[in-house]
Amino acid sequence: MPTTVRSHAKINLGLGIGVPRADGFHALVTVYQTLELHDLVTVSASPAVRPTSIRITSNDGRVPTDGRNTAWKMVELALAELGVTADVEIHIEKRLPVQGGLGAGSANAVAALVGLEKELGNREQGTGTRKATWAARRLEIAAKVGSDVPLFLVGGTVLGVDRGQDVSPLPDIDPTWCVVAAPAVGVSTPQAFRDWDALCAEEGLTSEASASKLNELSRAYAGAFAGEISLSLSGGRQGAGSSGVLANDGDLAGRLESALVRTGITSWIENDFERVVFRQHPSLAEIKCTLAAKGTPEAALHASLSGSGSALYGLYLTRGGAEAACERLRGMGVKSFLTRTVPRGEYWGQMLLQ
Repeated sequence: MPTTVRSHAKINLGLGIGVPRADGFHALVTVYQTLELHDLVTVSASPAVRPTSIRITSNDGRVPTDGRNTAWKMVELALAELGVTADVEIHIEKRLPVQGGLGAGSANAVAALVGLEKELGNREQGTGTRKATWAARRLEIAAKVGSDVPLFLVGGTVLGVDRGQDVSPLPDIDPTWCVVAAPAVGVSTPQAFRDWDALCAEEGLTSEASASKLNELSRAYAGAFAGEISLSLSGGRQGAGSSGVLANDGDLAGRLESALVRTGITSWIENDFERVVFRQHPSLAEIKCTLAAKGTPEAALHASLSGSGSALYGLYLTRGGAEAACERLRGMGVKSFLTRTVPRGEYWGQMLLQ
């Protein structure tokens, strides 16, 4: 029987970027945060004697259905690592913006792996040492597929360093209302990195200064989250609606005094990409201001570009504040999604669609 998996989005709670490295990549430091907002990935798989066969379909014509797809890459690499051949069919129901800075494609890859493991009866995971070994191997496979793929094998609040693929779980922030703005404008990530490189050259940022900046930022993130404890949402949980947001009738997402306020982290976290992306796309800066609503009773706890964009988000203490942000965006003609941050335990607990 096919296995359907929730493929959750992520946002970046801050993103520090270094100068370009000799290998062509950029060192970075970020805190990833998974959201309840999700795609659905359905996997059918059965062992086969003949060579592995992979077929991908989607409700969105922009999703590649060949070896360029991250879900295809993940399944192909996992089966090769396991020494297993199989007939695999994957259907990706897109609900998240494509190439919006929300990690949708990367999440699809992990969802496909989770579905594959379920379809194969979890035989490859085993128990004890074998299970721990497979957990490490799947992180290595994920890093080969993409820099922000491994975070979805952790979930919740996650520290990402190096290229972003070196991930460590952080204590979860309290579940917090989130509004994701999905403007029609497109942002090229390669171009954003080129613009960042030009800015680094313009400002004379050296490799040594860059490394020092990122090391300091990594310590600051770890320190800010060190005293936090993971909390579950209060009240019962219902099934996910068509929007991909799990139902909850309460207004407050977490405790009245949000962890984001207690730590003071919102006063200094920032996304370096904003310095170059907002120059090229001033409308995105306007959307951030609309989400932030500074100086009003409905002000966001934090608003930012996610990744290189074009998606932006705002975090709010109450559902009312989040809904007001959606209304402001609607007045600008900008599509938005109302969702919440999801802690690690719930991320894994709700991943398989029953």
